[in-house]
Amino acid sequence: MQIMDFLAADAIKLSLESKTKKDVIKELVEQLVKSGKVKDKKKMVQTLMEREELGSTGIGQGIAIPHGKSDTVSDLAAAFGLSADGISFDSLDGEPVNIFFLLVAPEGAAGAHLKALARISSLLKDKYFRKSLLSAKTPEDVVKIIQEEEKLKH
Repeated sequence: MQIMDFLAADAIKLSLESKTKKDVIKELVEQLVKSGKVKDKKKMVQTLMEREELGSTGIGQGIAIPHGKSDTVSDLAAAFGLSADGISFDSLDGEPVNIFFLLVAPEGAAGAHLKALARISSLLKDKYFRKSLLSAKTPEDVVKIIQEEEKLKH
């Protein structure tokens, strides 16, 4: 499984405007609505916020991977966002988050959902990869950086 199999290139936003956890989730879900991946924005945001209440998806080192399963999506899909200033996200290390991968999956897709989460997490463990993402200037840069990293890790 490759990240670009489910990351919509038109759901990459390099300058998130949000300042709060809920707003950044809304902003990234909006990207998936625009790319035709999510049918019901309000319901998807609610699902993701309910997941956050179980425990923050801010995993530390400036990374958050908000995720959830919902009948508002028919396929595994992800949005990517960067925040130059960082957003408070109740992360495990208490640090603000700069790199966001928002992952959504259909209700019955637990296997694919977990595989995708593991794939994203393993790539983001690499400090050089995170630095490269933070320096991306265009969505095309993000796609290229991810593809190059996946070639190395394959």
